[in-house]
Amino acid sequence: MTSLPTPDARASRPDLRVELALLLVLATLWGASYSFIRIGVETIPPLTFIASRTLIAGSILLAVIRWRGLSLPRDGAVWKRFLLQACLNSVLPFTLIAWAEQTVDAGSAAILNATTPIFAFLITLLLTRHEAVGWRKAAGVLAGLGGTVLIIGTGAVDGIGRDLLAQGAIVLATVCYAGAAIFGRVFKGLDPIMPAAGSLLCGTALLLPVSLAVDRPWTLSPSPDSLLALAGLSVFSTALAFVLYFRLVHTIGSVPTTAQAYLRVPIGVGIGVLMLGETLEPTMLAGCAAVVLGVAAMTIPARSRS
Repeated sequence: MTSLPTPDARASRPDLRVELALLLVLATLWGASYSFIRIGVETIPPLTFIASRTLIAGSILLAVIRWRGLSLPRDGAVWKRFLLQACLNSVLPFTLIAWAEQTVDAGSAAILNATTPIFAFLITLLLTRHEAVGWRKAAGVLAGLGGTVLIIGTGAVDGIGRDLLAQGAIVLATVCYAGAAIFGRVFKGLDPIMPAAGSLLCGTALLLPVSLAVDRPWTLSPSPDSLLALAGLSVFSTALAFVLYFRLVHTIGSVPTTAQAYLRVPIGVGIGVLMLGETLEPTMLAGCAAVVLGVAAMTIPARSRS
C-alpha cells in the first residue's frame, strides 16, 4: 500500500478532480462494507466482527507506518484525540448500527444512514462554523437525501418510525459520523495514515476486551466466507478507506466529505445493473441525477465553475 501525500505537501489548492475521484473511491469502499458485514456476521458475532475489523485494519496501517520508516506520535494529547476520534468514527457507530440492523429493514436503514451530511451541515452551521456553508451546500444536502429516497423507493420511508429505539440508534450513529468528520480536522498537521491508524488502534483497545468477555471468540467456528468478508472489510473498507477519509477531510472539508454517504446508494444500484442484470426504474434514474447534483453542490466551490 503506497502512502498518500499530506495536504501540506501539496499545493495549497488541491486538484478537485483528484479529490472527487477519491471521494468516489471512498464511497465505493464504504458501500461495499455492508455486503462484507452481512456475510461476516452470519458466523461471527457483531461485536467480535467489529473488534476484529479494527484490530486487523489498525495493525495493517501500523505495519505500513513502520515500513515507511515513520512512527506514531508519542504526545499524550494527540492520543486523547485519537481515542475521541475512535469513539466517534468506529466504536459507537459500528456497534449501534450492528445492533440496530438486526430489526430495522434495509431500506429504512439506508435512508437513515444517509443523513450524515445533514447533521454535518447543521453542526457546522450552528456550532463550529469551521468552513463556509451556504445555500448551495444546503440545497445539495437536501437534494442528495431526496435522491437517496427515490433510489431506494419512497415506500421505505413508511418504515421509519416503526422501531423507534433501533432507528434512533442509527440516527445517533450518523450524528457520530458527522462529528467525526468535523473533529477530524484537528489532525491537519499529520499524515492521514497517522489518525487512521491511531484511531483504529484505540478502537481496538476499547472493543477487544469486551469481545473477549462477551463472545469468547476462541469458541467460535467462523466459515471461510465470513473470514474472507472480514479480510476484505478490514483491508479495503477500513484501512484504505480511513486513510482516504482523513485526507479528504483536510482537502475538501468535513461537510463535502460526508457526501460519500449519498454516493454509496447509486454505486450500489450501478453494481446491481452491471453485475446482476437489474433494471433501472424511472424513480431510480431521477434519484441518481439528484444525488449527483447534490454532491456537486456540496463539493465543488462556486468560484471554480468557470
